[in-house]
Amino acid sequence: MSNRGSAVFNRRYRAFLFDMDGTLLNSIAAAERVWSIWAQRHGLDVPAFLKTIHGARAIDTIRRQALPGVDPEVEAQWITEAEISDVEGVVAIPGALRFLNSLPGDQWAVVTSAPRALALRRLQAAGIAPPAVLVTAEDVAVGKPNPACYVLGAQRLGVPVQDCLVFEDATVGIHAGEAAGADVMVVTSTHHTPMVTAHPSINGYEPLKVQRDADGLLCLRSGAD
Repeated sequence: MSNRGSAVFNRRYRAFLFDMDGTLLNSIAAAERVWSIWAQRHGLDVPAFLKTIHGARAIDTIRRQALPGVDPEVEAQWITEAEISDVEGVVAIPGALRFLNSLPGDQWAVVTSAPRALALRRLQAAGIAPPAVLVTAEDVAVGKPNPACYVLGAQRLGVPVQDCLVFEDATVGIHAGEAAGADVMVVTSTHHTPMVTAHPSINGYEPLKVQRDADGLLCLRSGAD
């Protein structure tokens, strides 16, 4: 666990907001299988392109390519359907199930760039019960790194986003959490190379536990505490 930004262990939070892919579950193999097919079909440099897909909505990823004659909405729908059909190898991040089960159900949300149908499919594949609040690609007009998704997640929980801790793995999501004014914890379980940020990081959730104080606020603790 990184010691940078250890202030998160000294703060009390009204709620935790979790990204999904790479943060609560590992879906990299499945996602890259589907996106590789799409990239090859459109003549893209597949290895270079795959570095750009994580954390963002499919439609935003496709729009960034600015491919002539390509309808981003049609292509994003194809991606979604293909990803719903392929959940082989989708598993929970180590310790995530235990950690989520320790949280009050009305004090955490999933805020993902995936469409709702895909989010539910992947959560099911990883053995994670959907939370009461699930913010998906359809819920915002602009995806990460825009902070709207995290602001909405907090609103649906009835708390200020500035009183939340965001768990993220991808650069665009980290920027979204920062822009929302929330504290950020970086989950590095699926990272192949180190990510340098100003935020604390964990490789998995095993070292973490949470305490709920007399005011109902969540206090994050490490296993060493």
